[in-house]
Amino acid sequence: MKKIFLITIIFAFITSCSSNGKGELVGVKGKKWHPEKPYGMSLVPGGAFIMGKSDDDIADVQDAPTRTVSISSFYMDETEITNSEYRQFVHWVRDSVIRLNLAEMAELEGKTPDDESGIGAYAYISIDDEDLTPYQKYMIDTYGDDERNINRDVDLIFEKDEYPDELYSEVMDNMYLPLEESYNGQRTWDVNQFEFEYTYMDIETAAKFKGVSRSDVTIKEALNIYPDTTVWIRDFEYSYNEPMHNDYFWHQAYGDYPVVGISHKQAQAFCQWRTLLKNSYKKSKGEDFVNKFRLPNEAEWEYAARGGLAGATYPWGGPYTKNDRGCFMANFKPLRGNYVADQALYTVEADAYEPNDYNLYNMAGNVSEWVMSSYEESSYDYSSTFNPNVNDSLNKRKVVRGGSWKDVAYFLQVSSRDYEYADSARSYIGFRTVQNYMGTDVTANEATN
Repeated sequence: MKKIFLITIIFAFITSCSSNGKGELVGVKGKKWHPEKPYGMSLVPGGAFIMGKSDDDIADVQDAPTRTVSISSFYMDETEITNSEYRQFVHWVRDSVIRLNLAEMAELEGKTPDDESGIGAYAYISIDDEDLTPYQKYMIDTYGDDERNINRDVDLIFEKDEYPDELYSEVMDNMYLPLEESYNGQRTWDVNQFEFEYTYMDIETAAKFKGVSRSDVTIKEALNIYPDTTVWIRDFEYSYNEPMHNDYFWHQAYGDYPVVGISHKQAQAFCQWRTLLKNSYKKSKGEDFVNKFRLPNEAEWEYAARGGLAGATYPWGGPYTKNDRGCFMANFKPLRGNYVADQALYTVEADAYEPNDYNLYNMAGNVSEWVMSSYEESSYDYSSTFNPNVNDSLNKRKVVRGGSWKDVAYFLQVSSRDYEYADSARSYIGFRTVQNYMGTDVTANEATN
């Protein structure tokens, strides 16, 4: 009897193992992956290029020797991130803070979502054990209140005459600056409350030190994400730029202009949020997540700026800043003190002028752009020739590329290097994001979407 039982077990084991692919190594089957071009981005096909100044360019102490490097394919924003796009980030953070404050006030006052009106509608989603899945019960028992969900299904009310009750009014009142600090009788948001919390891993540190625990390289940030609008005053002493300080970020007249007054960390926070926003949608649809949005590294930025043109001085290819009709090809300072010779005093729309051959706008001029890489004078001498990047967390100098509306033509050259400190914000520095292409079959010789 025991022998028959043993034979049965062996047969069951063999049949269970061979039922998938007849015992062959066939791999784990999943959905077929189809690359999806992100909205507002262009594909930059991978390839090799000569990075740095050409023999015809004027060398500078900040420039490094030329060398050939290879770059993987990636997607890049066609334009610099605009005021309108960054405002979407600011509004998301502001609304999240308001919802959290409403939920906390509702709990303090004993209000629940079952209340028909008032602040109760914004209370934490019910944690009645009868309504929870076993997983939700476990998470609440293990992690407590942090696992309760804020109600995002109810619209926020911003018109003061329509606030549902006094508790809601109190929460909203605390989101604004005090009356005595109002400007021209107009109360404004207390933007110091607009903090975005996120977590990321310090991959470089984890790679350098074997045996380091994940917790040791996990970085938690709580960052104020509102642009520093005072840069318009601080960057230019004895210059009347108060209208730009007051209106540039919020007024719809500048909605399609590049956002400025953003530090390197704020640009990174935007990337984290954009990834969260997209993957939250993907999760709701049961679809595969996309990989993260991020800042380009220095080599990627230069490769993209060249637009596939070998040895180009500018993104449009030629060594001159004017076309054959005598019109300037970018927004910069053409002459000493004459900012308007190119028909622009400050910034222009992010899609102004003609794009390069990768359909990227304003890779020269308008605003300089943050990149991921740390600034090192000798980085070209020791960084890899394959996807080179120097990103030292202890080095606070970050590379900026492309030149801006207030720079002379030299800084518009695709190979020119400059830097700014990571915690600084300027009226002439913005950014754009990139996302890795998932796969290796796209190169400059065969580009597909």
